[in-house]
Amino acid sequence: RDWGWEASGKKVCYLSAEFLIGRLVYSNLYNMGLLNQFAELMSENSIDIRVFEDIEDAALGNGGLGRLAACFLDSGAAIGIPLHGYGIRYKYGLFKQYFENGFQKEMPDDWQRFGDPWSIRKEEEKVRIDYKDQSVWAVPYDTPVIGYGGKTVNTLRLWQAEPLESFNFKLFNEQKYQEAVRGRDEAEAISSLLYPNDSTDEGKKLRLKQEYFFAAASVQDIIRRYKRKYGDDFNHFSKEYAIQLNDTHPVVALPEFIRLMMENEGMSFAKALRIAKETFAYTNHTIMAEALEKWNAALFMEVIPQVYPYIERIHKALVKDLKAAGKNTEDEQKIYWILDANTIYMARLAIYATHSVNGVARIHTEILKKDALKEWYELYPERFNNKTNGITQRRWLALANMELAGFIT
Repeated sequence: RDWGWEASGKKVCYLSAEFLIGRLVYSNLYNMGLLNQFAELMSENSIDIRVFEDIEDAALGNGGLGRLAACFLDSGAAIGIPLHGYGIRYKYGLFKQYFENGFQKEMPDDWQRFGDPWSIRKEEEKVRIDYKDQSVWAVPYDTPVIGYGGKTVNTLRLWQAEPLESFNFKLFNEQKYQEAVRGRDEAEAISSLLYPNDSTDEGKKLRLKQEYFFAAASVQDIIRRYKRKYGDDFNHFSKEYAIQLNDTHPVVALPEFIRLMMENEGMSFAKALRIAKETFAYTNHTIMAEALEKWNAALFMEVIPQVYPYIERIHKALVKDLKAAGKNTEDEQKIYWILDANTIYMARLAIYATHSVNGVARIHTEILKKDALKEWYELYPERFNNKTNGITQRRWLALANMELAGFIT
């Protein structure tokens, strides 16, 4: 089933590098009102329902960013909003920890080794992603997001990187064994680990490949769904979809969207930028450097050169708007520049090319407005707003502490 996509009205697409969805057996049973009934059935067969606590947790995130994304999906389904997640189906997650002689050791978190029963592979909906040095398939795996009461079921679509050709028979026959499988290994590396080590240029390139991989695949998928309904008429796009960028990891979706609109749909730059601004919104999680990503422009062009010209065009549009706002000198403009000193500032790109910028706590949003992004707030005060992080009380109260939940309800 195309869970939740057939719903009428505006649909929300939530792009995030992380989704800490947790174990789904209990939450799905609870949301469908079947938890107690199922526990009794298990008990009648001398099985303790707590055996499901041994199921591997999906290693799709690391911290608050991923848990917030999962809580939003749960909340959206609970209140009937067609809200769908897009991310990466990491094979090994971040890492698993253990201690040896008092010291922490890390190992791959192979959470799929016993299978992944909640995901459905949709190979017929795969999309092609092109880099300068390789092309890969982005193959979607769909997980149902079941709302409380079971009336709304949305989708978490996670992309897995796979090679266009997994095995080169000719090279293998020529006894070039490593070259014969290099395409497979390089493709699978893209969706292997969450936040690969980026202390070298090779690590940075892999990180950028990851971000472009899921952002570009998701944008292609959203456009494809839109065209099934409206064809080539994109005048309804921002009324049909809202696209939320969770931190700067998916921000490359903005120039990619504009590129696809111009190259594939013949749209003017001005119209493509306008639709992007009407459709996309950006969540800032922290003022720390890792949430305000910067990319070396030369490295960026080594990975996805087809996107860079559109970042240049967005930058020029920003400079034009700054001049219209009375900021005519370089000193007045530099703090806003998306491109500066061979560097691409992704947070600045996100603020300029979207219609909404939110912090995740009142004090955090005030710091953004009065300090970290003060100049941007003065330029676009109407774009800044606060959305305080919440939790899903179903998982963290009704399931985590059933006695307390029963007492207060």
